[in-house]
Amino acid sequence: MARQRVFRRSPRAALAVWQAVTVGALASGLGAAPAALAVVLRDERPMAHLGTLSVLGAGSGLLLARLIVSGHRVGRHLRVLRRRHRELVDIIARHADGRLRVLAHPAPTAYCVPGLSPRLVISDGTLSRLTHDEIAAVLAHERSHLRARHDLLMEFFTVVHEALPQRLRRTEVMAEVRLLIEALADGAAVKEVGRMSTARALLALSGSATPEAALGAATTASPRIEVLAAGPLPRVVSALMYGYAAALLAVPVAVAAWSVR
Repeated sequence: MARQRVFRRSPRAALAVWQAVTVGALASGLGAAPAALAVVLRDERPMAHLGTLSVLGAGSGLLLARLIVSGHRVGRHLRVLRRRHRELVDIIARHADGRLRVLAHPAPTAYCVPGLSPRLVISDGTLSRLTHDEIAAVLAHERSHLRARHDLLMEFFTVVHEALPQRLRRTEVMAEVRLLIEALADGAAVKEVGRMSTARALLALSGSATPEAALGAATTASPRIEVLAAGPLPRVVSALMYGYAAALLAVPVAVAAWSVR
């Protein structure tokens, strides 16, 4: 699915599918041992399956342990980076309205630092080079990230990615998820000022850097401009994607229900 660019035109539905794939896989991995145990206990000779149960139990336990460790590491790393960056921009940037901070830098840049005490950061270069509508698009984009807590979605996928063995990790999936999250925030900008102003804002910001723990409008600008140019998918296609996501989630639920009958 990461190679099917057409799904980017419905980023919310595409993210729902990716979440369903991930949650379904995790549920299958974590629930393999309990489901097998429920089946074995109904067998006349349950001890004959002890070896299989041991292997499945070890696999499920290892996956759970890796998820817990990954969640702790990723969460702590992001919290430290974001706290340090908030403290830094509060010192070196001008305090504008609310949580908005303006950096005295000639290059156009814009990003948000999410969290319980978020910051929205833009530069003097952004304010001087972009038009009123383009600035409005940038602000709408970043505020959408903060309002919808897109950082938590990205953190979820990062935790799962880091929990997997190296040979099973797929960097292209992580890149696609990040692109979809940014495309989702672009939708808020489009509602605010339209597709043309949003695309021009992305073009103006393309090439600017975004801090590691932040979310920025310039990330993956080129493919997102292509998405804006193509326009959204028909609603029926998005509905089918949501249906597919629901079906993916239903599979492990159905297996669990069957095993405990």
